[in-house]
Amino acid sequence: MSIFQILMLGATLFFAYQIYRHIQTLEDAPPKKTGSDSSTSTASTFPSAQTLVDQADSAYERGEIENARTALEEASNLEPRNPEIINKLAFVTAKSGDRLKGIELYERSLEIDENDDLTHNAIASLYRLEMAYERAQDHYRKAIEIDDYAQTFYNYGNLLVDMGEIEEARSMYKRALELQSDFPQAREALLTLGAKE
Repeated sequence: MSIFQILMLGATLFFAYQIYRHIQTLEDAPPKKTGSDSSTSTASTFPSAQTLVDQADSAYERGEIENARTALEEASNLEPRNPEIINKLAFVTAKSGDRLKGIELYERSLEIDENDDLTHNAIASLYRLEMAYERAQDHYRKAIEIDDYAQTFYNYGNLLVDMGEIEEARSMYKRALELQSDFPQAREALLTLGAKE
């Protein structure tokens, strides 16, 4: 069997499985009503985007990352301009190990809503993991412009430590503690920086 034939067999099996899954979700049509009400509408047998998001949330809670990702991809196909769905898809995509695709999805979400500080924070964390420090810094700065959130200052401080900018990092940790005095990670990070001097 050639490689092409193997690929075609794989594609055929995949589509057969998709059809099987679809058939499993079909229900018998409700009995027709008699009488004057002839305006009955047929409900879609395909799940709604919200149903798929709920399924993804449940799958994620069970540790089934790929199932969550698949459900969110389907939901995103139904509502391609829904930032909440895109952000969840970006999160599970990055969790599954594809950080670059996660970044791409967060960027798509920011094209829809550029003033979402949590999305800026999330993409900055991924850029930091990819050691694209300047891009991460741009997104942390944007998140701070949008909202004073202690976690953002703490995360930005961690990035600045990675970049060797210790004084700026110290000021970020202090700002995080000003906003949230019971932030043990920020306090510990500040103490660690103090110990380095």
